[in-house]
Amino acid sequence: MSVSVLSPTRALGGVSGLLQVVSLLGLVLLLFKAAQLYLHRQWLLQALQQFPSPPSHWLYGHMQEFQEETELRPLLKRVEKYPSACARWLWGTKALVLIYDPDYMKVVLGRSDPKSHDSYRLLIPWIGNGLLVLEGQTWFQHRRMLTPAFHYDILKPYVGLMADSVRVMLDKWEELVSLDSHLEVLGHVSLMALDTIMKCAFSHQGSIQTDRLTPEGRWSHRACQLTHQHTDAVIKLRKAHLQKEGELEKVRSKRHLDFLDILLFARMENGSSLSDVDLRAEVDTFMFEGHDTTATGISWTLYALASHPEHQQRCREEIQSLLGDGASITWDHLEQMPYTTMCIKEALRLYPPVPFIFRDLSKPITFPDGRSLPAGIPLSLSFYGLHHNPKLWPNPEVFDPSRFAPGSSQHSHAFLPFSGGSRNCIGKQFAMNEMKVAVALTLLRFELAPDPSRVPVPIPKVVLKPKNGIHLQLRKLL
Repeated sequence: MSVSVLSPTRALGGVSGLLQVVSLLGLVLLLFKAAQLYLHRQWLLQALQQFPSPPSHWLYGHMQEFQEETELRPLLKRVEKYPSACARWLWGTKALVLIYDPDYMKVVLGRSDPKSHDSYRLLIPWIGNGLLVLEGQTWFQHRRMLTPAFHYDILKPYVGLMADSVRVMLDKWEELVSLDSHLEVLGHVSLMALDTIMKCAFSHQGSIQTDRLTPEGRWSHRACQLTHQHTDAVIKLRKAHLQKEGELEKVRSKRHLDFLDILLFARMENGSSLSDVDLRAEVDTFMFEGHDTTATGISWTLYALASHPEHQQRCREEIQSLLGDGASITWDHLEQMPYTTMCIKEALRLYPPVPFIFRDLSKPITFPDGRSLPAGIPLSLSFYGLHHNPKLWPNPEVFDPSRFAPGSSQHSHAFLPFSGGSRNCIGKQFAMNEMKVAVALTLLRFELAPDPSRVPVPIPKVVLKPKNGIHLQLRKLL
């Protein structure tokens, strides 16, 4: 029997041939991908030709123009130069259209295009698939189910809880300003807002503002981590408790209904209730949206009033005539502070807590001026650009509460601090109530002034964060 032995030379030749084939296949795939990218870029250039923009680099687009800390300046230049909308190239084969016109906003927000998956997917591990990120029929079912949780009968008792949380914060401020009148307020306001949400969502007793597990400097992330870790346990305990306690009427007779109560008793049209996973997602979404955005809105409002003492004093006089020493504040009071409300709205115009949202066009769109876009183009709805559009708001950088005086007329989509359309913020009334309570009680206790050595610079992240916080000088009123 003969045995054939493969020579080393032939073996090496076989390996070499295989490597050549692999290299050739790799080159073909590379060329195919390059052709795909080239054709996609040509498609984008064609689709966006009606939306001019500053020259962009073929590879990194407008990346150099839009640096994070200076992003708002070039945005405002575009708002002035390019009517209604313009293209923004992220890199060579990825672009979107920036929108900052009320007629454009109205058209887009009146449609049902999905939110951009790329923009919101990072939130899902944190808050789950709640109302913020859901789409289609599931979103519609959850929205309908949650709407009763924001009825004014449910929101009324929350005003007292908000006031309690604000007073805890202001008591801390009194201690701190006795040592140093300079204070970074955003951290404190964020913890206060989280405290309020804990009380309104879970009927949490006590105050996490005085919890030593949430030290200054780590106020938000640490507190949120603790909250998320215990959400599942809280849901299970509440379910068991409600089963023992019996009917909804018994719960209502003992205390106000909190957000979790509403969700546990809610039913879809087919009679089914939310799963534990869905419950957690909606509670976490409520915690996120009701905490971070509201805290940012309150803090920017305090900064705006600190920077404009004449408006601050007029608000204070209005609140003093309404509340006296502020020992009690009720739901009815909130509708009786028109000038303070005007100032809050003007602060929300200048500093919208959510500076932009994203949509992916699911079908072609034509705007009122005749320009159009095909399906597949991402849109960035810039509320910051809209609120600073000089065609809508003369001298847009000036703080002028008279823009929101009773009887003043605006385009229905010129002011969108809570977005618009069917997917507007479901908790906007909750947020406005908390802002009014916080601003009113703060102005009764303190006189505010800006810290000229530390001017806050707005940075457009998921919310409009100030670089290095919001520093104010506080003086305790007699």
